[in-house]
Amino acid sequence: MSGTSLDGVDAALVDFSQPRPNLLATHWLPYPEAIKTTLLALHEPGPNELDQSCCLANQLAELYAEATHAALAHAGVNATAVRAIGCHGQTVRHQPARGYTLQINNAARLAELTGITTVADFRSRDIAAGGQGAPLVPAFHAHCFGDPEEHRVIVNIGGISNLTDLPPEGIVRGWDCGPGNLLMDAWTRRCFDCAYDAGGAIAARGRLDATLLSRLLAHPFLSAPPPKSTGREDFSLDGLLALTTPAAAPEDILTTLTELTARGIADAIKAHCPGTRAVYLCGGGAHNQTLVTRLSSLLPAVRIEPTDALGIAVDWVEAAAFAWLAKRTLEGQSGNLPAVTGARGERILGAIYPA
Repeated sequence: MSGTSLDGVDAALVDFSQPRPNLLATHWLPYPEAIKTTLLALHEPGPNELDQSCCLANQLAELYAEATHAALAHAGVNATAVRAIGCHGQTVRHQPARGYTLQINNAARLAELTGITTVADFRSRDIAAGGQGAPLVPAFHAHCFGDPEEHRVIVNIGGISNLTDLPPEGIVRGWDCGPGNLLMDAWTRRCFDCAYDAGGAIAARGRLDATLLSRLLAHPFLSAPPPKSTGREDFSLDGLLALTTPAAAPEDILTTLTELTARGIADAIKAHCPGTRAVYLCGGGAHNQTLVTRLSSLLPAVRIEPTDALGIAVDWVEAAAFAWLAKRTLEGQSGNLPAVTGARGERILGAIYPA
């Protein structure tokens, strides 16, 4: 998995022979700065996009292969013992309203480099069926984290935050809530010369800018009803800069962006997930203690814990989810939930590249 945060590649080796998935090994491989820069540039129209995209797809396949080999080495497992790789690819455009999404990847090259059957391009079939193509992890959340007695919500805080509503009875739903780490990370890189606000320490020093928060919360995506999905097209550093004032302290803006992420999640739970008793967090934002504290304050009647409490550590839930989706594809089973994506029905997702 390589997500909207553009920080690197998460690889998880997962055993599905038991009712609950078992993570045998994990590995994180950071993106080189040159790849980050090119990926960010490809989110906007620019010169020579086709050549850049194809060359970058080859580079990403090599990184995905390196992460795969490292995870296998950690576990002492040979590639021949692995049934498949589920590879999400790197999203550079997500336009479901226009009928497409683009995750850069060369899955054929990945299969060639690893000798392992590779499943990729998971989102396109759902979009072809009229869906958003995202989020796709709620089906995995339901499989792993649902409980017959407790109303749970799983919240992934990556570049974009998304949630899965898991009531004890009824339909599983899920949608993107708005920005997760995306704006916080972009502002931290711009003003504090570091990749992210570790633990939320910088945001903890600032003061909330109520005027800026009001402007940010007015974004139409946040009040739109689910199903819905979003990305860098809707929430960007340039858009943030247009709303800020030159005199604002950088720490105060970061505090306000942290509050925006917390409010996007909490408001969605309050509006659409009545009766929630527990929220389980995953993704990089689960390490941001300032953000977690704000969520606890906004949802005082709800228990908030990391997904570690449910058996999968916060950093590896999404990588494990795409391993599970690849398994579903090979078994000829659907991977989407129409109540989540808005598709016309369940669909088998992904394209298969045999070893």
